[in-house]
Amino acid sequence: MDTLLCIRHAQSTMNAVGLWQGQANPPLSEEGREQAQALGDRLAGESLSVLVASDLQRARETAEIAARRLGIATRLEPGLRELDVGEWSGLARDEIARRWPEDFARFRAGDLDLRAGGGETRRELRTRVVAVLRSLRHSYRVAQVAVVTHLGVLRTLAPGIQIMNAECFRLDMATLEGSSSFPPGDGGAAQ
Repeated sequence: MDTLLCIRHAQSTMNAVGLWQGQANPPLSEEGREQAQALGDRLAGESLSVLVASDLQRARETAEIAARRLGIATRLEPGLRELDVGEWSGLARDEIARRWPEDFARFRAGDLDLRAGGGETRRELRTRVVAVLRSLRHSYRVAQVAVVTHLGVLRTLAPGIQIMNAECFRLDMATLEGSSSFPPGDGGAAQ
C-alpha cells in the first residue's frame, strides 16, 4: 500500500449548525447521509478492498453507507478518532474565541502542544494516527484501502488542507516513514 485514500466524513448534525465536535458522537445529518451515498458512487472505480473508519458515529455511518454501495467491508478503528477538544466540544467557533482567546489564538497559529479545551494536543493526535496508518500499511500490503476520518486527523497528515465533508485526497504513505513529527506546514491550524 503506497498510497492511502483519505476521506473526511459526511456532514454531521453538529457540522450542520457550526459546532465543534471533537470526540462528541453526533450522527450524520440528512444531507450527510446523501453525501455518503454519493461518496459510494464516486468511489466505485477505486477497486477498494476495505473502508477503515473512525469509530465515531459520523465517520462510521459515512463508511457503512459508502461500503454498502461498493459491496465491501468496513473496519472500525478508534485510533482514527478526531482530536479531543475537551470543553470546546459542542461550542461554536466565536464562543470558543470569546471564552478562551489566548488558547484559541494559539490553536489557530498551529501550536502542536496546546491542549485544545483541555483535551489532547495535535502532537498526541499525530502520534496516534501515524501508528494506526503504519499498522494498516502492514496489514493491507497489496490491498486498496481508504480511511474515513475527521478534519483534524486529515490536517495532521496534510497540514492546511481544505477539504469538505465526504471529499477525499490521496496520501503518499512514504511521508509517514521514519517519524511521527509533523510534515512542513502549519500543523493543521484551523479546525
